[in-house]
Amino acid sequence: MPDAVPIYKPTRLRAIGRALALTVLATSLVATAYADDSDVPSLAGKRIAISMTGTSHYFDIKTFQAQVDEVKRLGGTPITLDAGRNDKNLVNQLQTVVTQKPDAVIQTLGTLSVIDPWLKRISKAGIPLFTIDAPSQYSLNNTTSDNIATGKALAGQLIKDAGGKGNVLVFNGFYGVPVCAIRYDQLKLALKDHPELKIIEPELRDVIPNTVQDAYSQVSALLNKYPKGSVSAIWAAWDIPQLGASKALIDAGRTEIKTYGVDGTPEVLELMRRENSPIGAVVAQQPALIGKTAVQNVARYLAGQRDLPKETQVPTLLTTAANLPQVQELRGDN
Repeated sequence: MPDAVPIYKPTRLRAIGRALALTVLATSLVATAYADDSDVPSLAGKRIAISMTGTSHYFDIKTFQAQVDEVKRLGGTPITLDAGRNDKNLVNQLQTVVTQKPDAVIQTLGTLSVIDPWLKRISKAGIPLFTIDAPSQYSLNNTTSDNIATGKALAGQLIKDAGGKGNVLVFNGFYGVPVCAIRYDQLKLALKDHPELKIIEPELRDVIPNTVQDAYSQVSALLNKYPKGSVSAIWAAWDIPQLGASKALIDAGRTEIKTYGVDGTPEVLELMRRENSPIGAVVAQQPALIGKTAVQNVARYLAGQRDLPKETQVPTLLTTAANLPQVQELRGDN
């Protein structure tokens, strides 16, 4: 990835970095995420299909609502579709999009092997296709966090906290989702330089639905197998399994094990506030900014701008107990 460079409002970003003392992960493709709202073209008379894999988690909900709000703010009409995190429903949903013939489609998340054939159909139908966290070859632009930098930052914090040695339990149930794969690959890459820090096999499998409960049960069962001192950390590509794992550690009195994840779900951040919390770090995404940015890219494209980057990256925030209040304020969580 290119080095971080000053983006649309560099003085603002530098000020945030000084004030928060947190890691802001960005690349040169982030510029549109910080553009002044006044320079975004109107969507008046345009129908924009907002296709969601699901809306059951913080990231989903915030991204979805931001898309709806921004389409309306720009004068367009949002067509909302929610597959309820069911692949069969999602396929049917994407088929429906083709028949509805909107002016553009934004698909949020999804396993590429499932959605790509249907995204291809949307593209072949001449409907401009945009994605969020789904880097399909058929997407004109994918708005996402910088997941390589995110994965590196999370791995680095885990390694630092563990002192470069010990054993790590990993949740790896969604490697088919590109952003999850990227984050996990960065963990494995970082661990190559720390041979005394090892991933415990077999890996754990996070599931949907009942993610929190299932992660709680899996970790609770394993704690009997691994006594104190045998596990340093638990890692997940997102923070809903991290939430379940953390609750299991608290209930078992095993908070010497630290957990790591991505998203910044409010329940996870609140749990981080607790004394002796097992949550080591979360890389907090900015889902509202991601959703808003995706819609603005659609508006620019429909207004004739054809030089959009293949991917627009939105900064993420490495969050620990030390900078938690500032991160929550920046994201508007308070």
